[in-house]
Amino acid sequence: MKPLIKSLKNTINDMDKPLLVVTIILFLFGTLNIVTASSSEAVSYNISLYYYFFKQMEILLLGVFVSLFILSIPTKKWKTFAFVGFIGVTFLLAMLTFRGESHRGAKNWIFGVQPSEFAKPVLIVCLALLFDVFYKKLRTKGINHYDMIGIILFVGLLFPIFVFEQKDFGGMLILLAIFGVLFLASPILRIEKLKTVIFLIIVAAFGILVILNTKGYILTDAQLARFNFWDPCSRYETGGYQICNSFIAINSGGLTGLGVGKSKQKYSYIPEAHTDSVFSIIVEEYGLLFVTPIFIGYIFILKRILDISMNATTIRGQYLALGVAIYIFMHILINLGGLFGIMPLTGVPLPFLSYGGSFALSLIVSLAIVQRVHIETKRERIRI
Repeated sequence: MKPLIKSLKNTINDMDKPLLVVTIILFLFGTLNIVTASSSEAVSYNISLYYYFFKQMEILLLGVFVSLFILSIPTKKWKTFAFVGFIGVTFLLAMLTFRGESHRGAKNWIFGVQPSEFAKPVLIVCLALLFDVFYKKLRTKGINHYDMIGIILFVGLLFPIFVFEQKDFGGMLILLAIFGVLFLASPILRIEKLKTVIFLIIVAAFGILVILNTKGYILTDAQLARFNFWDPCSRYETGGYQICNSFIAINSGGLTGLGVGKSKQKYSYIPEAHTDSVFSIIVEEYGLLFVTPIFIGYIFILKRILDISMNATTIRGQYLALGVAIYIFMHILINLGGLFGIMPLTGVPLPFLSYGGSFALSLIVSLAIVQRVHIETKRERIRI
């Protein structure tokens, strides 16, 4: 028992404390805010006002236990876990075709979870480990690299293709962004990256033609309608009501807000105000001045993770942290971009603040991955 406690203490001591503190603060605020943001839905379904709060707390506690497991295992021993995770997520994504449940037009729920959320950290880990294993060969000129590049493309594009087929456009964009940035930052030679990108463009064009000939469309009418995001209040009754009501909530909040629990837009105006549109409710109740620290927190977290990536002493550590930074950034960009009406609203949750079991668990796991990279970097420097 004593060695276990000692190991846990050492692990906590070697973690990035500023990153840990800021993430805990944002998680706590987001969880507490769920009580007021979900109050309207709780009344509608005749459930306890604290129902979503306790559900979120359960997920956070589960995430803590999973994180302790991740923090205790060196990244060099993650290959088996990555393989099992890849197979498991692939199976769940494939099962969605037959047993998946639809939500807002996307068929992305099965067994009460969203496999596309788990796909993001699994994709980051798999790509980082592949780059680590292939690094020397990929940097060596004069040998064939395309077998390794083929494996990287298969791993990197399988999840986005599945998610696209399930009409989860937001999830697909995030997975593609993770793969795209990691691929461009990968040890693959520049000329081979260029050839690969050209090859993928040709394959994508061919795939689009095949889909058009078989289905007659690429995106559904509901997906195409989301691209009409300019001036949503002029289309209030034909699809613009959610963004327009978000504008009204933000405008009502002003600089100082209406007060905690006093949001008006959460009462049947903004659907599921505690999930994708939670930021609008926060601004309405707390005001723009109060949400400024949230943006500062986001910037701090992203910079801290990028610093951990740059300072990592292993190739896999660099890509693990970089992948998590892209993951968090894309969720912030797509969620707030949709609410502010500068890009399509795709139903992507906002990190730390939105209610959601699968996403919250995946986010905690991703942050634990970054902390493990920092722990290894710190211990390696002490050893040297």
